[in-house]
Amino acid sequence: MHALIVVAHPDPQSLTHGVAAHLAEGVTLSDAGHSVEFADLAAEGFDPRFSAADIALHLRKGVLPADVAAEQARIDRADALVLVYPVYWWSMPGLIKGWIDRVFTNGWAYDDRPDIGPVKLLGRLPVHLVGLGGADAGTYMRHGYFGAMKTQIDHGIFDYCGARVVTSEVLFEAGPDHATAHLEAARVIGRRLFVTSGRYEATDAA
Repeated sequence: MHALIVVAHPDPQSLTHGVAAHLAEGVTLSDAGHSVEFADLAAEGFDPRFSAADIALHLRKGVLPADVAAEQARIDRADALVLVYPVYWWSMPGLIKGWIDRVFTNGWAYDDRPDIGPVKLLGRLPVHLVGLGGADAGTYMRHGYFGAMKTQIDHGIFDYCGARVVTSEVLFEAGPDHATAHLEAARVIGRRLFVTSGRYEATDAA
């Protein structure tokens, strides 16, 4: 099985990148036949700006941009999509949101048909979301941040396309004092990525 891990953080020494690396290690440790590909959006210079060309593509009047085609091919090769990112203002960074805006196109991720409504096209794709949040679990629960993120991202984006969100996790208090625990949690997520049941139950313990 093959996993695509998408990372959005400008610092390669960040905990975000460490979590992605440990998650990948867990995948390969679970089965020597599993493989991992990284999409480091910051290092690769992916352009997240939704341009006039992207609008034309959405309206089925444009040509698929080469960079978008390359990202879709990466996802098509994968048996699981993993997004690892720091939580900025209670959501994902603009870089990874722009990646979704441009890559999850009409006609590939979903088919927007005026006569019958949108058709979900990514039903085969399991998704694993791993955010790193600076606040503690109590703050997220008290203000409803985690629930709001799940509504926006899990339901609003991936369910719209039919992709099943298997892991929806926030590693809370993502600072130096908790780094070791978060790296181990990431390894556990990786080990369970391709389990037969296809499910990993997220917990506040992270």
